[in-house]
Amino acid sequence: MAWRRHLPALASAAAGINEACDAWDAVSDSLCDADGWPLDDKFYGDGKVKRDAEAWKHAEVFLDHGPEVLAGVRAAADGPDYVEGPISDDLRRIRGIDTILFRAEELRHEWDGVMAPMDGSQPSVLHLYQERAEEHRNTEGWHYSHELGCKGPALVRVGEYLAHRADTERPAQTERARVALTRSTHNTPAVSPASPQVPPASHPPAPGRSR
Repeated sequence: MAWRRHLPALASAAAGINEACDAWDAVSDSLCDADGWPLDDKFYGDGKVKRDAEAWKHAEVFLDHGPEVLAGVRAAADGPDYVEGPISDDLRRIRGIDTILFRAEELRHEWDGVMAPMDGSQPSVLHLYQERAEEHRNTEGWHYSHELGCKGPALVRVGEYLAHRADTERPAQTERARVALTRSTHNTPAVSPASPQVPPASHPPAPGRSR
């Protein structure tokens, strides 16, 4: 279960996305009038840019670690886990997360392609171009970031549960194997050591007849 090592990173990333979302929600209403229109378009826009950038930073953690965890979870979960039990609701919550990860990875790949031709440009030009490209990517990726913030905690909870279950089952399996081996050893009939073969006694030769 090597995928379990990625769980702390995913838990931190999901928390980071939700913190960015909550921080924006806490002030966004105050930046709008009674009808919901921004009082200052630039100030409002800058706030969204900051939110999107922070969220995308954490979404990339999901792109780096999420696919392996998702594959491990699907391999470790049993059929009954999807029907009932402690993780059935969370397994339903993470439906579609593979598509979200795929689309977000496509967006990251597109951004890499946009930046590649800029290699060798003047630093000032490169910085300006990169800043605008990043802003566009982060805005396009907000939907994926938000979805990962919603589904990510469920993926982490499922992973932690399955990892814990594996840890508790393994000692039990080891103990059952030890008991079975002990029982098998005790039930095996003892074999008496083979008696050493005694060579037949030799008879002295008959005395010769004297002449």
